[in-house]
Amino acid sequence: MLKMAQSLRSYSRVLWSKLAYKHVLGAANSLTTRSNRTMLHSSTRHFVAPSAQLLSGEYEMTNPICEEEVVNVVFIDKDGEKHHIRGKIGDNILYLAHRYNIPLEGACEASLACSTCHVYVNEDYLDKLEEPKEEEDDMLDMAPFLKENSRLGCQIILTKEMEGLELTLPPATRNFYVDGHEPTPH
Repeated sequence: MLKMAQSLRSYSRVLWSKLAYKHVLGAANSLTTRSNRTMLHSSTRHFVAPSAQLLSGEYEMTNPICEEEVVNVVFIDKDGEKHHIRGKIGDNILYLAHRYNIPLEGACEASLACSTCHVYVNEDYLDKLEEPKEEEDDMLDMAPFLKENSRLGCQIILTKEMEGLELTLPPATRNFYVDGHEPTPH
């Protein structure tokens, strides 16, 4: 009798898990607003997609494994203050800035739909970056205070050759900064 009860309890757990999984997926498919999808995703991501993959921006939250991975970056804010940051090969500048509370907005979360992560790249490093793609150039066209050395931080991925990279934040971006909003990572 005890063995049968344990077996039934185990079967119930499996059945409820499958029903819950279908319910969550059905809800995920029916959600249309980004905030609802984000809320569902953040509360169920380990249940729905149990994988070792990192979500967007999570890679930048991890420290370098060894010194060979380290890439030092200098952010110069609107007040001219320098912020020395220890990044690593493969870090996205936008998410790295968020990790260290550098006020680089990134309203579209690196989807190339805005220009709020606009930065000026020190002239000495321009040739070490990949050429901007057409989509990046299109977004940069909307950025205020555009210069020849303007780039979108979300499109800069660190390589070892970028050691010492200096990035200057523009005086303003076309979004919340105009109104004085301080961004927080999503």
